[in-house]
Amino acid sequence: MSDRLARLEGRHLRFPLDDPDALRELRVGERLWVDGQVIGLRDATHIAMFDRGERPRTDLRGAAVLHTAPNVRVLPDGRYEKLCIGTTTSARMSRFTRPLMSEYGVRAIMGKAGLLPDALPVLGEFGGVYLALVGGSAALETTQIEAIEGVEFEQYLPECLWKFRVKHFGPLFVAMDSHGESLFEAVHDQAARTLERLATRL
Repeated sequence: MSDRLARLEGRHLRFPLDDPDALRELRVGERLWVDGQVIGLRDATHIAMFDRGERPRTDLRGAAVLHTAPNVRVLPDGRYEKLCIGTTTSARMSRFTRPLMSEYGVRAIMGKAGLLPDALPVLGEFGGVYLALVGGSAALETTQIEAIEGVEFEQYLPECLWKFRVKHFGPLFVAMDSHGESLFEAVHDQAARTLERLATRL
């Protein structure tokens, strides 16, 4: 293991990152867990930030973003209690990858089903990764989120900006890395070749 990833506690990565280039050493197919802070965002918050110019107060440098709109309960003191925190399909938010990384310093995006292929050069430029969660794992994910530590853009509830404190969050899989590799593209290409072989037999 390199010194840089050793500082990130092996395959237990801690966010926000101290070293914005540390994730460049991750490769497609690696499995890992996350500790520290994860930022929840979804469609409405992305649109507010980048199409309407509404800037959050939270410092997102070195952050990991989770595509989610959690099911929560408002407590009498105004705080939010988690009920179920799953994730959503990421492709429709792919266009926000560059501004998240260039303007705010985000370095990891987590969700389901991957970003579009045009996000790969952005990950390469900024040393970012896309970390895939196992579909249908919302119940497990919820237990790994220790607390909701803050909320912004509450007018878009439940698609707010959420600040989650997480412990042993995962497993996550490096599905798109900063070296131009994508598990989703590899599976797509393999499926296309399989279909082509099957077609020749008909």
